[in-house]
Amino acid sequence: MTSLHGRHINPVILAGLDGKNWHLKDYEARGGYKALRKILSEGMKPEDVIAEVKKSALRGRGGAGFPTGLKWSFMPRQFPGAKYLVCNSDEGEPGTFKDRDILRYNPHSLIEGMTIAAYAMGIPVGYNYIHGEIWETYDVFEAALEEARASGYLGDKIMGSDFSFQLHAHHGYGAYICGEETALIESIEGKKGQPRFKPPFPASFGLYGKPTTINNTETFASVPFIIANGGEWFHDIGKQNNGGTKIFSVSGDVEKPGNYEIPMGTPFSKLLELAGGMRGGKKIKAVIPGGSSMPVIPGDIMMQTDMDYDSIAKAGSMLGSGAVIVMDETRCMVKSLLRLSYFYYEESCGQCTPCREGTGWVYRVVNRIEHGQGRPEDLDLLNSIADNIQGRTICALGDAAAMPVRAFVKHYRDEFAYHIENKRCLVPAYI
Repeated sequence: MTSLHGRHINPVILAGLDGKNWHLKDYEARGGYKALRKILSEGMKPEDVIAEVKKSALRGRGGAGFPTGLKWSFMPRQFPGAKYLVCNSDEGEPGTFKDRDILRYNPHSLIEGMTIAAYAMGIPVGYNYIHGEIWETYDVFEAALEEARASGYLGDKIMGSDFSFQLHAHHGYGAYICGEETALIESIEGKKGQPRFKPPFPASFGLYGKPTTINNTETFASVPFIIANGGEWFHDIGKQNNGGTKIFSVSGDVEKPGNYEIPMGTPFSKLLELAGGMRGGKKIKAVIPGGSSMPVIPGDIMMQTDMDYDSIAKAGSMLGSGAVIVMDETRCMVKSLLRLSYFYYEESCGQCTPCREGTGWVYRVVNRIEHGQGRPEDLDLLNSIADNIQGRTICALGDAAAMPVRAFVKHYRDEFAYHIENKRCLVPAYI
């Protein structure tokens, strides 16, 4: 239970879960499928469903933070041919582990949320693209799908209505690039997972060339609670333009790493307290607030920041996927950037020259600095490479590789300079 501004807020998506009670009967006991039943039994119009989602101020929980209701309104309802709904469960961002817990512990919330979304947009078929390295989680979701079909919550004429929706699980291939929505579409189609040029956007030309709406696991899983309790209820849990609760994956130098679902706008200091505080009582040095692709924020600034899209942006970073990586005073910032830059070098699909060549260049320069061979001009060189990657690629992986570089060099330039001048680390590092 989280206290915010004098109010006590229980978790929404992760409420009452023990790791075993994910089956349909357990979900129904928690009020599951009440929202879908409400829509179909009361004859709620699709546009009214979208209006409630807009009212909730739910923003995409996968990283971009785009207003969900607005995205749903882009889907051409009267399109005569096939349309598709896709859930992006390809959780490959380092530090992020919330969506797999939804799939493992509360899969029916995702199934119900996707079914409601399909109803709102007039979509007959959906796919959940699940990260390729979590096979056990894929099995749980498949079992949940079978339960939903057998009970009439999926398939033809759902709950005796005229509405039909078919939902399938699709196992991914473990490539980080497939988390980009158009690369994910390519992968479902059986092609190499590479991003497409945009425009056209998926809402007009998506899966199999048909209109497609893509949202993140946590986004869809929030929808049943919005419809059951009302958009205003969800909105008021959070703050203006940042509705509802958000699941934060907290890792790094904290006593209790894990997933914490808290209201949007909760102070970071409160989240850190829920995670048990700094491990061993050490001093906080840095925080990456939204997954490895987001700019790092110095610890003293982060301690004054709230956990919502606008507050994190004001502090100089982005909320992203909600993966909070906490680093204490013993962490070497050069070695930290080296590990991140290697990841993006390895995961670049190679389609765009700035990303393909630039990520390798960044890695080699940071590696040189870490191993005592750095040059004074390397810091300006790193910024120059990052500038020539960011905003110059088909997808956001280039930005994801560039933004950490610029932030690490900006906030910890003295530490990088010490490495170069003294050919050793300023602090003992054990990453």
